[in-house]
Amino acid sequence: MAYQVLARKWRPLTFKEMAGQTHVLRTLIHALDAQRLHHAYLFTGTRGVGKTTVARILARCLNCDTGVTSNPCGECGTCQEIMSGRFIDLIEVDAASRTKVEDTRELLENVQYAPSRGRYKIYLIDEVHMLSTHSFNALLKTLEEPPPHVKFLLATTDPQKLPITVLSRCLQFHLKNLVPSQVANYLQSVLAAEEIEYEEKALWLLGQAAAGSMRDALTLLDQCISFGEGVVKTEAVAELLGTPDFERIYSILDALSERNGEALLAQVEEAATQNPDFTALATLLQKTLHKLALAQTVPAAVSNDDGQQERLMALAGRFSADDVQLYYQICVQLLQELTNASEKRIGFEMALLRMLAFSPDVYAGSHDHVVSERGGSESNESTESSAAVTGDIKKKPEPLTDEPAAVDPVAQPATCLLYTSP
Repeated sequence: MAYQVLARKWRPLTFKEMAGQTHVLRTLIHALDAQRLHHAYLFTGTRGVGKTTVARILARCLNCDTGVTSNPCGECGTCQEIMSGRFIDLIEVDAASRTKVEDTRELLENVQYAPSRGRYKIYLIDEVHMLSTHSFNALLKTLEEPPPHVKFLLATTDPQKLPITVLSRCLQFHLKNLVPSQVANYLQSVLAAEEIEYEEKALWLLGQAAAGSMRDALTLLDQCISFGEGVVKTEAVAELLGTPDFERIYSILDALSERNGEALLAQVEEAATQNPDFTALATLLQKTLHKLALAQTVPAAVSNDDGQQERLMALAGRFSADDVQLYYQICVQLLQELTNASEKRIGFEMALLRMLAFSPDVYAGSHDHVVSERGGSESNESTESSAAVTGDIKKKPEPLTDEPAAVDPVAQPATCLLYTSP
């Protein structure tokens, strides 16, 4: 049997198997249980968040042989045919390849006829925003008042391109991007079922790299399993993705908290040997500093999206609030400088050295150290000198006037003017 990729093999078959999207699933489940069914549903969201998956599950809920239910049996002939893509009354259309008005008219020719086997005839139109203006116009009347045996399920990644007349005829559900914790938990269940060894930190890296898309996460997981020869390890995942490891960021922050310049440069050297993306490293450092600021001011706002909440809370107590704010500003400036830097490693290294050089407590400590080494007499002279200078500065200047000053004839010597005749 041919190998089936994880993104297709582990596509959810029921609402309970879905990761996230609670706000959408709750509405659909209650509507199905109460038999409050709309004739047109619109699912929006970015790629890989489950729009088509939810639509297919809804199609099974509507046509399951056991009746309209929020939990289809998955064993009847209708459920099996829908899962395998062979159900005659589920018409799936890719709007990107059928944009013409003739295609839409051909699609709607059989709307008035009753379904062949199922309870409802369901039209699932993917990427519906790709339809032309004339196609939308041809669809409007049927979309507003379809026969009672017809349901429309529309999916799109760009709802802004849909006419308002289409939006007003549909129940719209927006599927959110998945957070890394949801992705990591789902990947963990997949790997456990596949009996593949893994490291939990590697799954957090995949959750970050997926950028909210479960399909992207499963595709990357497939690639990581092949790269790691059947094992998902943190180092291998970081090397494959080219993304920085969380350990690197926390090692850099540990060195900054200890004011250890040698350890700081050693981390940069070790990162350079792995050919990292220093822009991504700087971005991750900036995000971590933001979480440190939250941990210091509003600890309850710190989430566990990267699986490092406990370590972050412990690290927050080792920095002053001034340090964290300064480091964050340096990171913002660093991201601007890296776009024009001839060598990104040097730019990143200089930013870390800048954090050490301009840290408020480091400056204050060095100033106190210089003052303590001075002798008593020298300190007194310095104090008197500074006081004298301060006194001179504070003297009120004489007012300036336009009138000439009065001249004392006694105090001033006489001046003779010698005239010679021509």
